[in-house]
Amino acid sequence: MHPMLNIAVRAARTAGNVIARAFEDLDKVEAEQKGLNDFVTNVDRDAENAIIATIRKAYPDHTIISEECGTQTGAHDEFRWIIDPLDGTTNFMRGIPHFAVSIALQINGKVEHGVIYDPLQNELFSASRGAGAQLDNRRLRIQPKRDLNGTLLATGFPFKARQHTETYFEIFNALFADAADVRRAGSAALDLAYVAAGRLDGFWEIGLKPWDFAAGELLIREAGGLVSDFTGGHNHMTSGNIVAGGPKITANIVSKMRPLLSDALKR
Repeated sequence: MHPMLNIAVRAARTAGNVIARAFEDLDKVEAEQKGLNDFVTNVDRDAENAIIATIRKAYPDHTIISEECGTQTGAHDEFRWIIDPLDGTTNFMRGIPHFAVSIALQINGKVEHGVIYDPLQNELFSASRGAGAQLDNRRLRIQPKRDLNGTLLATGFPFKARQHTETYFEIFNALFADAADVRRAGSAALDLAYVAAGRLDGFWEIGLKPWDFAAGELLIREAGGLVSDFTGGHNHMTSGNIVAGGPKITANIVSKMRPLLSDALKR
């Protein structure tokens, strides 16, 4: 394992222990609203602090970009750790056992290492650029499905961007017409990890942030899949509008979407 990936794994497991212990006594969790339909808990912050402390011990001069603390620029800014300490906070707060830690390392603008860790299932998804993707010690490869018939897709509702609701459900209806079924589980990081693992065939969502998908995108690419924006381009890092899956599935989702997109979602 690459030394930097090893630090990411160590940080994810440390944060996962913080989260798992807190999940056993949710009455002590303190939550506050930080935006429209957007919550943060003391556990998000404790897990984030644990991740940052682990990274800083090994790489004190690297930049850290995290959901709760923002950007902490280091002397070696070419190394950027992109962190979501608890993806699926609403699930966590409600006692729904589906959430994850997501950590990615971007070097000179490219994500080179990524980890997604589900602390309750003790499942560790990891990838390094050019070295493949793994679930624990098992190599991940996306199944080469050619069309949407019989597929199991996943999505996230645009609950923070409700101006896109009408367009979103037009897209949903178009995809649901061909797919076997669609899941909405509440953690984009785990959805992307599940695509890489072949548990899901494809995924789409509006308005994600880099910490939601940086690690998951690398997992999917290293497992043989593709990630794009809603037009099939590469603007998803800016727009946060994500389509992911095997090469043919991603292309088919984009093809279904493209005629339905509003001008705002074409950017």
